[in-house]
Parts: sequence; structure tokens; C-alpha cells
Amino acid sequence: MATLLHRLGLASVRHRILVTVAWLVALVAVGVGAGTLSGATANTFSIPGQESTTALALMKERFGEASAGATVQVVMEAPAGQRITDPANAAEVARIVALLGELPGAAGASNPLDPKAPAVSRDRVAAYSSVRYPVQPSEVTDEQREAVTAALQRARTGGLTVEARGEALSNPADIGGASEILGVVVALIVLALTYRSLVAAGMNLLTAIVGVGIGAAGLVTLTGFTELQSTTPILAVMLGLAVGIDYALFIVTRFRHELRRGLSVEAAAAMAVGTAGAAVVTAGLTVVIALAGLSVVGIPFLSEMGIAAAATIVIAVLVAITLVPAILGFIGRRALPRKLRDVPLDDDGGVPAGRGFISGWANLVTRHRWLSLIVAVAALTVIAVPFLEMKTTLAQRAAEGTTQARAQAIIDSRFGPGVSSPLLVLIDGPASAQVAPRVQKQLTEVLPQGTLVLPPQPDKDGSAALLTIIPATGPEDDRTVDLVHQIRDSVAGDEGADVYVTGNTAVSIDVSQKLNDALPVYLALVVGLAFVLLVLVFRSLLVPVVGVLGFLLTIGAAFGATVAVFQWGWAADAVNAGSTGPILSLAPIIIVGILFGLAMDYQVFLVSRMHEAHAHGAAPRDAIVTGFRQAAPVVIAAATIMFAVFAAFVPEGNDTIKPIAFALAVGIAFDAFIVRMIAVPAALALLGRSAWWLPAWLRWLPELDVEGAALERRPPSVDPLPSHSEPAVTSV
Repeated sequence: MATLLHRLGLASVRHRILVTVAWLVALVAVGVGAGTLSGATANTFSIPGQESTTALALMKERFGEASAGATVQVVMEAPAGQRITDPANAAEVARIVALLGELPGAAGASNPLDPKAPAVSRDRVAAYSSVRYPVQPSEVTDEQREAVTAALQRARTGGLTVEARGEALSNPADIGGASEILGVVVALIVLALTYRSLVAAGMNLLTAIVGVGIGAAGLVTLTGFTELQSTTPILAVMLGLAVGIDYALFIVTRFRHELRRGLSVEAAAAMAVGTAGAAVVTAGLTVVIALAGLSVVGIPFLSEMGIAAAATIVIAVLVAITLVPAILGFIGRRALPRKLRDVPLDDDGGVPAGRGFISGWANLVTRHRWLSLIVAVAALTVIAVPFLEMKTTLAQRAAEGTTQARAQAIIDSRFGPGVSSPLLVLIDGPASAQVAPRVQKQLTEVLPQGTLVLPPQPDKDGSAALLTIIPATGPEDDRTVDLVHQIRDSVAGDEGADVYVTGNTAVSIDVSQKLNDALPVYLALVVGLAFVLLVLVFRSLLVPVVGVLGFLLTIGAAFGATVAVFQWGWAADAVNAGSTGPILSLAPIIIVGILFGLAMDYQVFLVSRMHEAHAHGAAPRDAIVTGFRQAAPVVIAAATIMFAVFAAFVPEGNDTIKPIAFALAVGIAFDAFIVRMIAVPAALALLGRSAWWLPAWLRWLPELDVEGAALERRPPSVDPLPSHSEPAVTSV
């Protein structure tokens, strides 16, 4: 692989104009596609084959599109000391209902004071009107949402408190924003400090932006042909930008190293791609496998997210091994600070052997290895404790201060928390008219006190009936989950009718259960993959064990911190969490997939240098210190950049993305600065020579040369074109 990548890097730098133009044409092409072919995205989740999802499809057939479409609940509350049913207030309610009935795109608005179907609180202080849309929430346009907001403003002029909630008001996630730009600025600063060259820093950032731009625009273009989740492009941008910067960082750093060894620009670029590029390809492949592996759990929208993010990673890798060397060919020796351009490397590769913070840190950790390992493991274990209390849901709370949050507060206090998330029981079949009353009676007798079972509503031709059940508890309450299971256990279909439990709450419960069941399976898959990959890379059994255990610590601590902030509310204001409560159901499995790939990146880049030093005959502890001195500065810079990129999506990001971005940011920090910088070198120092032990019966395994050592031992002929400022180099 190293030789092939060397040739690819050499071809890219020699034909740099053609390579650069090709990537720019690709960027413009997908940009035009995104601007002209993009379509709507979805922000609802379902799993085909689940009882609740099947019932929703049947409801559309029997009761029309509006029955399973988007809704808005407009809540009206009378002033203190008055009732909503007072004549003046009742007239105001009628005016508001008429106003809502004229909303563009709406199929109609219910009258809460209609005696046939009242929606008034027991104390007669509040009422709510349900505005129905014949489309899914993702298909409600921005103009229609703005019309709802304008209607609320007009409705409030009559003296009533008027607020609204509902999935139709949920805006799809947007790409870009001030906080994301801040993350890019931080990345540029870190790159400039690392390179001590604005030219190299700007080039690194520019190539990453080209890669992520192509990936994101490609996904936006794809929305014109298939429905994607609104979070999919955001995840792809967040991950693609972070790894794009990091992968270019590794190659540019090696290019600068080769320049100072005396190689020509073309030879240095080719060698950088053949050595560091091999590690980039291996690391990228790891991330791609982890993300594409999300397909194993059999959940379509999760597979879609994983494959989309994996495609962005592939583009980032291709940019790193083709466009980066091409741009390096343009900037040449300007990638080095001016004062280092004529200063060759010393015998130790430019890394101080005994002085400096990195060398001191490596010696400290390996000398006090027991204490270092215990402190690192104990700290991460304590942070991971809240993970044991993690709860998941698809029903996300509205951010504090929004009309959705105020409407929810009124509904919870006046009507009860279950009113905003009713359960629906669909009786489908020719005998539904006879079966529905029996089901209603049966449920009324067996369900807990406080649960309201409304009379069945038949469809037009009598082929189905719909029961509405109002729980006494909210959608995030464990008792509501138990209630759904109790309903399913209590009622069964008849010969002429099938019975289904559905509704947004039931869908959320079903999806959350499916995802929770899939998480251990997926975690076992990625841990097993990590172990096999690391055995092949390091030809050792104990090094992979250390790497995998470190990854499990990272995952536990990342989840623990996320639960503490976004579920328990600790320091929620500091990160502008918006709302607190159970974690989004799909977040844990996505976090596992992404953090796995990134953790293995750092493990490969850091420990491979230690492995190389050991292979050259260094004593175990000396090999760890030498490898740490060589790789740690670049890994620290890469992790800092990745942390900044992920953290930038937290303060002002979409509520769905915030906990995911937070978990990735803190996970990167825990993994890079505690696991890889403390726990791993300390554990390897404790293991000594046995760390690199491989049983004889496994020595037939192929060796993955992720650092291009074979290329350095037997360099291929390059014969680069001579430049005006430096002699030609015929081999490297």
C-alpha cells in the first residue's frame, strides 16, 4: 500500500494543476446540484415493520393523510380569575379558531368548545385547538411555519395567552452558523501555532473545506431524489470537517519533515503520502467501517446516516492523498517557517531527546506508571457514573423560552402531561365496528386510574376505528412505556379485526427500544473490529487489549458527561443546552460509531511510532518515550482541532445535534488527553516487552505497514523534476 500511495502522491504533485482543477470542478458541480436539485429533509424517525409504524400507514389509508400528518396544538389560557368558557373569552376562542382554519396548507382546526369534542381543561381555564396538516412534518414549509407564528401574534391581541406546540413547528437542522465558523477559526489558530506558518495552516484548512463542501453539497443534492434525515448533512459536515483537517495535518507534518531531511518538494510530497498517507488511509478505513457498520442494526434511517457520513470520510481521505500533495507542490518550501527552510533535521528528527514538555510528560507517565494508570482510569470511571442512569427517547423537549415550551407548560399544568402525547389504538378490519366497543370497555377496566379512554371514531366506510387514550403521565415517563406494553398485552385482534397501538409516543417507545437493543450488539461489533485491526497493525495481543479497554473508558465517560449535562441539567446553561431530559434515542449508537473510529485514529498514529521504535531495537520504556515524543505533538494538535470543530456545534446548534456534538467533543478530549496520553503509555510501560508479544500460532497474520516503514527501507525510484531552487533527487 505504501508504494502505491507513494506513486499516487508523486503523480498528484507532478500533475498538480490538473488535480486541483479536477477537485474544484467537482466542488462547483455538486454546489450547482445542491442549489438546483435539493429537496426537503425529514425530522421524524420510524422503523419499518414495527407495530406502531405499520399502524400509521394503515391510518393514512383508512382515515386520510391528515390522520397521520403533522399537527400543531394551539393552547389558549384565560386571564387570572376568568374561565375560557366565559362569553367574551368564548367569542375570542371562536375568532382564533377561524384564524387558524385559514392557515396556508392546513387541513383544518378543531374548535375546543365544540360540545361534541371538547378540549377544555377541568378547571375551565384553558383550551387547545388542533391544527392538522395533510403532510409529514418535514413537508411543512418555512412559509407555513411563519404563518403560524404570525397567526399567534394576531391571536394574542384579544387578551388570551396563546402559545403553540407540535412537530409541524420543528425546523429541520441547518448547516452552518456563527458558532461553526468559530470552530473553523479555532482550527486555523491551532494549525498556525503548530506549523508556525500561515501558508501551511491556510492550505490545510482550505483542502479540508473543499472535501467537506463536496460531501455536504452532494448530500443536499441527494435530498432531491430521496428523503434524508435533516440531521444527516449536519453529522456529515461535522465529522468530515474534523477528520479532513486532521488527515491533512498528518500529511503536511510529514511533508515538512521530509523537506528538512533534504528531499525535493516533489519527493517530499510523495514520501509524505506513502508514509503518513498510509496511516491516513488505515485510519479513514477504520472510521468508514465503523460508520457503515451502523447498517448492521437494521434501522434504515441509521444506516442512511452512517453511510452518508462514511462517504464524507472517503472524500476526506481522497482529498488528503491527492489534493493535499498537489497543493503542497504549489507552496513548496513555504510550508516551512522562514527560519527553518535552510535548517536540516538533527539526528533525532528535530525532536528534543530529553527536554521539553512532551519529553518530560512521557518520562513522568512511564516512570510513575501505576499511579498514572490508576488516576486516569479512576477519573474516567467517576465521570462515567451518570451513564448508568441514561434514558433515551425520540420525544425531545422544546428549548426554554420558546412558544413550544410555554405551550407544553400550560398543557401539563391544566390538562396533564399525557394530553400532548396521546396513544392511539387502531382497530382495523371488517368487524372493527363490533370489536372497537369491546376493546374500549376492556381497556377502561384494566388500565391504571387516571388514564382516559375516549370513544372509538370509525372511518367513513366502517373498515376501521380509532381509540384515543390519554395517559396520566408524559411520554418520557417509564409508566407510559409500561402503559403501552400493558395495552398490547391486554387487547388482541379478533377474527374480523386487528388491533394496533400507535401514535407519536408509541413510535418513540418502539424506536428507542429497538435502538437500545441494538447498541450492545453494535458495541460488540466495533470492539471486535478494533481488536482485530490493532492485532494486524501492531502484531500484538496485549496492545489491542489496552486500546480497546481505553476506548470503552472513553465511551463510558463521554456518555456520563452527556447524561449529566443534557439529562440531569448540570452546567446546562454553560453549554446552552436549551432543554434537558432523556437523550435522543439515536444519539448513543451514532456516538459509539464515530468515537470508535476517531479513537482508533489516535491509537494508530501514537502507538505505531512506539512500535516502530521497538522494532528498531529500543528498550520497551525507551520505545514508548521515543514514539510519544514523535507522535504526541501532532496528535495533541489534531485532537484540539477536532474538539473545537465538534464543540462549535453545541452552543447554537440544532437541539438534535447538540448532545451528539457535546459527546463527541468531550469524548475526543477524554480519549486523546487522558486515555492516549496517560493510560496507554502507562499501561504499555507496565507490560514491558510482553506488550509486543504475539503467539506463534498467529504469526502468519499479514502485517499492516501503517507508517510506510517498508517504503523507507526500500524507497522506490522517484526521479522528480528538478526545481530552480534545489537539486533533483533521484530516489527517496
